[in-house]
Amino acid sequence: QVQLVESGGGLGQAGGSLRLSCAAPERIFSRYVLGWFRQAPGKEREFVAAISWNGGRTYYADSVKGRITIAKDNNKNTVYVQLSSLKPEDTAVYYCAAGSFFSSSSYFTPDAYDYWGQGTQVTVSS
Repeated sequence: QVQLVESGGGLGQAGGSLRLSCAAPERIFSRYVLGWFRQAPGKEREFVAAISWNGGRTYYADSVKGRITIAKDNNKNTVYVQLSSLKPEDTAVYYCAAGSFFSSSSYFTPDAYDYWGQGTQVTVSS
């Protein structure tokens, strides 16, 4: 059973920033695409950001582009996402996911990912 463990969620203020972390087993961290998705109440799960297995490619959703950075820490087998200029519409449960695929289009598709974390709640107040 692969465990992806998210942390860093909580309550934030509009205009502020937060950093989410996702720890993964080494064999997953070093070989899989790692992505972040979010799901707000009553809405479908949506893509937020992703990074390739070697960190060479990153992808961001238009809704967060310019406000977000995804990065890997190879020493800690952890992927981070830093989200700034928070907006109330960023409120959602954020999920870390890992997938073994090569197609660029798959980065954005939840069904392409093999493993998921339990999610961490982010609430942004105005």
